[in-house]
Amino acid sequence: MKYHQIDNNLFIKNRKKFMDRMQPNSIAVFNSNDLYPIGADSTLPFEQNRDLFYLSGADQEETILLLFPDAADKKHREILFVRETNDHIAVWEGEKLTKEKATEVSGIETVCWLSDFDKTFFDLMTEVDTVYFNTNEHYRQAVETQTREDRFIIRCKQNFPAHKWAKSSTILQDLRGVKEPEEIAIMQTACNITEKGFRRLLGFVKPGVMEYEIEAELLHEFIRNRSKGFAYTPIIASGNNANVLHYIENNRECKDGDMLLMDVAAEYANYSSDLTRTIPVNGRFTPRQKAVYEAVLRVKNEATAMLVPGTMWAEFHKEVGKLMTSELLGLGLLDKADVQNENKDWPAYKKYFMHGTSHHIGLNTHDYGALKTPMVANMVYTVEPGIYIPEEKMGVRLEDDVVIQEKGAPFNLMANIPIEVEEIEELMNAKK
Repeated sequence: MKYHQIDNNLFIKNRKKFMDRMQPNSIAVFNSNDLYPIGADSTLPFEQNRDLFYLSGADQEETILLLFPDAADKKHREILFVRETNDHIAVWEGEKLTKEKATEVSGIETVCWLSDFDKTFFDLMTEVDTVYFNTNEHYRQAVETQTREDRFIIRCKQNFPAHKWAKSSTILQDLRGVKEPEEIAIMQTACNITEKGFRRLLGFVKPGVMEYEIEAELLHEFIRNRSKGFAYTPIIASGNNANVLHYIENNRECKDGDMLLMDVAAEYANYSSDLTRTIPVNGRFTPRQKAVYEAVLRVKNEATAMLVPGTMWAEFHKEVGKLMTSELLGLGLLDKADVQNENKDWPAYKKYFMHGTSHHIGLNTHDYGALKTPMVANMVYTVEPGIYIPEEKMGVRLEDDVVIQEKGAPFNLMANIPIEVEEIEELMNAKK
C-alpha cells in the first residue's frame, strides 16, 4: 500500500464498539471484496470491502474477519483469515500478509489461513445462536453483481438452517457515521493532498487546456503524495458541461470565458475527501459569474453553520432550500410568482439546484451514517450547494468537508483550500 500503516488501535476500538452491540451467543462474518474481471486475464484494481477494513485494517483480497465475543475459547473471539502466501505468489504478485504482519496491521492475535475457515466456522457454529450477515443497505446502493458476501450468506443459510440471522449494517450505520480522532486525521490527510492538487491547477488552467489534461495533473499530484488516486470518478466540467451533474467524459477544450467546475478529490488509506471548486478558465470572473459564484458561496457558508449537534438531516435540506430560493430571487433566476406557485414536492429552487446539500463522508465518498436521527459530534459531512444555468452555459458548485463539533461551528477540513474570488484570481494570475 502507498499509505503509511495505520495504528491498529483504531481497528481494536472499532471492533470493540461493534461487538458491544452484538446479541448474546452471536457471530459476525465479514468478507473481502472480489477481484472483478474485465475480460481475458484482466481485473479491475482491488478495492477492499470498507466494513472489513473499518474493523480490521486488512487491505488484501481473499480475507475474512470473524467476530465471536462469547466464544468459549478466548482465541476464537476475533479471528482473521488471510490467503496463505508462498514463494511463487511472492514472485508473481508481490508481498502478501503473513500471519505476523496481519496481527501487526489489525491487532488481532488469532490469524489463520483462509483454507482453515470452513472447518473453524463449523466448529464455532455449534456454540452460536445468531449469525450477523454484512448486507449492503446504504440508501444509495444499486448493486447488481453477486459478491463474496452474497455467496457466503447463501452457503451459510443452506448449511445452518436452524440458526437465526441478524444484520451488521444496522450497527455499522451508527458506528461508521461517527468518526474516531484517528479517522478524522486520515481524512485531513486526504484533504491536504486534495489541496495540493487544486493549488497546482490554479497555475495550470488557461484557455485551450483540455479537461483530461487537468485530470492528469491532479492524478500526478495525488499519487506522488501517497494516494491511490481519485476518491471517486473525477468531474472536470467546463462551460455547459457543468450542467450535467455527473459529467465524467472530461474530453472538452476549456475555452476563454468558460467557468470550470471541478468535483475532484483524493483518497488516502481508503478514506475519501470530496471537493468541488468552480473557477474561471481565463483567471477572471465576469460580473455575472462572480454574482452567481458568491451566491453559492453564501449558501455554503450559511448551510455549514447549521451543521451542529441536534440538526435533522431532512430539515437541514429544507432550510438550505429557503436560502437558495432567496439567492435565486436576487439573481433574477426566480421571481415571486415562481415561489408562490411552486409545487411543494418540487420547490421552485430545484430548477437551478436539484441535488442535496450534504452527505456523510468517510471510508466511502457517500458514507454510512445515521440520517433519521439528530446529528452528533464527529460526524463528517460534505456541504455542496450549486446553481446550474443551462441557458447561460454555466454551472457553479462549491463543496467542503466539515466535522460536526460538540460546541460551536463545524471544523472545515478544507479551510486552507482557496475559495474566495479574490484569492482564486490572484493565484491564477500569479507570474509563473
